[in-house]
Amino acid sequence: MKNKLPEYRKKHGYSQDRLAERLGVSRQTIISIEKGKYNPSLPLAMIMAELFQTNVESIFVLEEEDYK
Repeated sequence: MKNKLPEYRKKHGYSQDRLAERLGVSRQTIISIEKGKYNPSLPLAMIMAELFQTNVESIFVLEEEDYK
């Protein structure tokens, strides 16, 4: 799954540390999500979308291989 988390994070003025603190996760979790090594839980993805005033699908995009 691709994500646009770095773009949304920067657009809203969050460092990785500050976003992690705001979401109650570690900075390493944010790094892993941004690198596509970890997919967040649905509740975490929904909190991110609410924080950035958008929908989950705008931040996280399924790719064709995700359906296999």
